[in-house]
Amino acid sequence: MLSGFKRKLYVVAALLILSMGLPTLAFAGFANAKVKIDDTRWFRAGLGFRSSVAVVEDGAPNGSTSSAGAVFDNIRFYTAARVTDHVTLEFNTEFGGGNTANALNADEALTVLDAVVKFDIGGFDVWAGRFLPPSDRSNLDGPFFLNAYDFPIVQAYPAIFAGRDTGAAIMQEYGGGRFKWSYGFFEGRTNATNANSNPDGGDNLLHAARFTYNFWDPEPGYYTTSTYHGALDVLAVAFVIQHEEDGAGTATTAGDFTGWNIDVLMEKKVSGGNVVSLEGAYYDYDLDDKTDASLTQGEGYLALAGYLINKQVGWGKLQPYVRYQGFDRDEITGDGGLRSRFEGGVNYIIDGQNAKICALFSRDQNGSGADPMNRFAIGLQFQM
Repeated sequence: MLSGFKRKLYVVAALLILSMGLPTLAFAGFANAKVKIDDTRWFRAGLGFRSSVAVVEDGAPNGSTSSAGAVFDNIRFYTAARVTDHVTLEFNTEFGGGNTANALNADEALTVLDAVVKFDIGGFDVWAGRFLPPSDRSNLDGPFFLNAYDFPIVQAYPAIFAGRDTGAAIMQEYGGGRFKWSYGFFEGRTNATNANSNPDGGDNLLHAARFTYNFWDPEPGYYTTSTYHGALDVLAVAFVIQHEEDGAGTATTAGDFTGWNIDVLMEKKVSGGNVVSLEGAYYDYDLDDKTDASLTQGEGYLALAGYLINKQVGWGKLQPYVRYQGFDRDEITGDGGLRSRFEGGVNYIIDGQNAKICALFSRDQNGSGADPMNRFAIGLQFQM
């Protein structure tokens, strides 16, 4: 007899195999809908959808050996408008994942994701509002532009929601994105976002900066992706630092927050049109040895290897990958020691990051005394 975990795993796997064996369909090109108003002004809208079904061993509330469930991970509505030659507005929302922070409607968890005005001033880009601060590649990828389906557990910079904060930033790139830098100052720690445990009585700003150099093809733009599926040969190295005085601890035991990381992406097309992807990152988070319910002190690291096979299989192409993550959390702050996660999966690439199906298995060890948690999941991702 099969165990409950294995039976549910086989059912989910069968659904994936069935979907990949369907006849080839014609897919419309995925691109933001853009309306031209005049020679200067335009309005653009887009959608993003991610949903998954998972089987988790030892994950059922009643203590049984396995549980299965489906969830809307992300449903996003994107908008952008060009107001003048030098001013652009961007407003994005998210529904899903049970998130209610900053929700317009808490019952439906409709959340303001980004609300930002962008200026082009003398060759510099200046942004103000709510958006992703200068941070690591995974955060600037967001969930829709990773090389894997699940967002990394080692990404632990402070944020209001989904990596965002409210503030302003200035940025510039050279050589079409060969070298680029960004710096911003943000609201950082507040009672509203940290369960009334704000240590920053002086209302200090969070400072954040990122510096990136591309040795091969340049990567233009502020946001990033972790795979170009062979469109570019990339060797990018970046350094990030964030700091907030009295940004860690509690009101009675305040300490400074300092976080930094180095991230590297190497992706190259090889013989036969196949594509090798290698990605790595190292993180260091320092809370001045203060216990903090919303931040973690310690070191994190991840390594990913993927291989896109340039052969059409039904709708798309297969991209197997493996990823390892380790988060060595400092015991002095009560964060629980080493957490590690090994993951292997296959991405079924239909139209780049606009249309793909992901199947993965992960084994998560959360502390030396905890039982490992096994998880099999299938994720669907579509956007335009």
